Amino acid sequence: MYARRFGHKLRRGFTLIELIVFIVIVSVGLAGVLSSLNVSVRGSADPLQPKQALAIAEAMLEEVLLKPYTPVPVYVASCPATCDRPQFDDIDDYANYGPVTAASIDGSITVPGYTVQVRVPVATVAIGAVAMKQITVTVVPPSGAANAISLTGYRADY
Repeated sequence: MYARRFGHKLRRGFTLIELIVFIVIVSVGLAGVLSSLNVSVRGSADPLQPKQALAIAEAMLEEVLLKPYTPVPVYVASCPATCDRPQFDDIDDYANYGPVTAASIDGSITVPGYTVQVRVPVATVAIGAVAMKQITVTVVPPSGAANAISLTGYRADY
């Protein structure tokens, strides 16, 4: 009313103080959001190596468990000297396999930085009345042996 009475035009908008307060509030909120985003991004790659190592170990253990229990005389491996994985035809061929770079069975796909080792002891393990062979697969990711994944499986002759 004062402005009309004295002939002044009404001005609409923000004052400088309101604008500064708005900028401060938005900056504080943005800083909070970015700091929480930074924490989540920093830790997002951490599970990649253990998950990849676990997937490699599971695949290798499954490969070994699918082989026949009893030795097949067609190919006898004595790793590391004669260790041709595509020709492995029984569990005993994997006895001293590795450590080698993780790869597909034919070697066409490799996973650099990950090493695989398989151990199948000569002695069998008795679980109940059933004799079994214990298979241990260990995968070491690029982050080192402290983060190695080791899986153990048992294969019976049936």
